[in-house]
Amino acid sequence: MTETTDSFSPSTAMSQGTTMLDARHLTRRFGTRVAVDDVSFHVAYGETYGLLGPNGAGKTTSIRLVCGLLSAHGGEVTVAGMPVSTTEPKSKAQIGYVPQDVSLYPDLTARENLTFFGRLYRLSGSALRQRVDEVLELIDLSDRGNDRVESFSGGMKRRLNIGASLLHRPSLLVLDEPTVGVDPQSRHAILESIRTLGSAGLAVVYTTHYMEEAEKLCDRIGIIDHGHLIAEGTSRDLVSQVGKKDRITMSANGSLAAFAEACRSMPGIERVDIADSSVQLLTEDGRLRLAQVLEAASRTGTSVKSVEVDEPDLEAVFLHLTGTALRE
Repeated sequence: MTETTDSFSPSTAMSQGTTMLDARHLTRRFGTRVAVDDVSFHVAYGETYGLLGPNGAGKTTSIRLVCGLLSAHGGEVTVAGMPVSTTEPKSKAQIGYVPQDVSLYPDLTARENLTFFGRLYRLSGSALRQRVDEVLELIDLSDRGNDRVESFSGGMKRRLNIGASLLHRPSLLVLDEPTVGVDPQSRHAILESIRTLGSAGLAVVYTTHYMEEAEKLCDRIGIIDHGHLIAEGTSRDLVSQVGKKDRITMSANGSLAAFAEACRSMPGIERVDIADSSVQLLTEDGRLRLAQVLEAASRTGTSVKSVEVDEPDLEAVFLHLTGTALRE
């Protein structure tokens, strides 16, 4: 997708860091089941916030509350300082929503689909035609604009789905698992386009149960499970909360004992082990310590053949917080 910012600048000019979305104490029940239980989070302009969790965790219900598609049984949502509800159109005009299921008309062309949705946003005439052209370029489908959507791949349909949500230049973009069922190349293109949108100033809420997507894309992450927001922060913050350390494994020749002893004397190195022809270190911020560790290898006459840094990830955090593996 084309990396340009002019064609999707938010409709409300605000500086990055200003709160765009504020969700407080959201609660939603379906019968006796509490799908969302006292969930609170906020998102700033230019920030991508990830809701991470397994299917059935409460992600989709949470964002439907945020978008005013469901009424809350408790709590409140404001977008650009305006309250959001199922009956309030002004705040909804600030939101672009990309649902989990592709919402397009397969027997219409890409251009006809965008034109239809643009009219729903009260665009018309030359302004609508110009905006459709801009969005087709943005999602890299200009050359397929006159082709029926039924001929598109899954990834192309997903990109067009995102394009439809950008027609009215929203200030908040909400995406519910937009990469489900697409090939790796299309997934990469979608993630890159979302990263570009965030850097242009949009506030983005991104739900996923793919750990690696949240790690690569999101500035902050909320982990939701069984309707509860059980942890929140940057990827690194979340990892540090559960006390996980980096592991550096070096395959080497030479005086491994002397090398290991030199590493043990370094601040921040918590453990050093020798296994076969490798040395393993347990430490915080492993990549930042590599230069010092390699200098110690050279000083002790050790030749390092390969280095691998194993950093704890969100999967480890999720396992620690829930006691179970990520459920598909």
